[in-house]
Amino acid sequence: MMIPVIAYYLIFHYFPMYGASIAFKEYSPAKGILGSEWAGFTHFISFFESYYFGRILLNTVLISVYSMLFEFPAPIILALLVNELRNKVFKNFVQTVTYMPYFISMIVICGMVKDFTNTGGVIHSLYALFGGNEQSMLQQPQLFRSIYIVSEIWQKVGWESIIYLAALTSIDQEQYEAARMDGAGRFKQILHITLPGLMPTIAIMFILRMGNLLNVGFEKIILLYNPTTYETADVISSFVYRKGLLEFSWSFSTAVGLFNSMINLVLLITANYISRKVNNNSLW
Repeated sequence: MMIPVIAYYLIFHYFPMYGASIAFKEYSPAKGILGSEWAGFTHFISFFESYYFGRILLNTVLISVYSMLFEFPAPIILALLVNELRNKVFKNFVQTVTYMPYFISMIVICGMVKDFTNTGGVIHSLYALFGGNEQSMLQQPQLFRSIYIVSEIWQKVGWESIIYLAALTSIDQEQYEAARMDGAGRFKQILHITLPGLMPTIAIMFILRMGNLLNVGFEKIILLYNPTTYETADVISSFVYRKGLLEFSWSFSTAVGLFNSMINLVLLITANYISRKVNNNSLW
């Protein structure tokens, strides 16, 4: 039974890692990976010395940090709120409404975001009503990160709350009964029973998120950004896309992607170590 799973990871995850050697070569499709000449760390040095290095690294870090601060807690908060609902019909309605955006195509989501934030759109009209610029919101660099994070929360908060709702069902209900007998209100029950019961799940999800901290999804970035917002929207993944697929700089883009992966690996190991020391929950 393990053979299909092992074969999947070997074929689609471990074997393709050999292609990372392109980052150290002057790769040419005609010569192939083995036939291409070695370039050493030339592409890494070119990236570190390039004009765009500071900008895309800053944008990637800022969007990732904002995501951790606002997007990561959102499904936890939603799960806690949904868990407190007593009306089953309303509870099912809330869950269905919050799940739905996750199943909408990314292209459709970005199209909706553009329509809402363009001049005359619903969100833009509210923004202009409170003194905002009449220009399309996606043409204003200072607003791009906020739009990206808010749209990510709207799209994923319901789906990501499922794992926390599942974790809540494993909490011993007798603890709540004992707390009520001791006079604890619903807020104190959440604070002293629900949150401690969720902490192992939160810790594991936090570690996994840290391992992908700098992997800002390039699909939504590419669909939403434009040259006027590059200064705040261009991230490592979108830079790799432009260099690798549009400018055919395969070795350079692979070097940038490998650098990104190494940073994520360090963050994953660090988060796992800290979590194991603080609350004895870790991936390994």
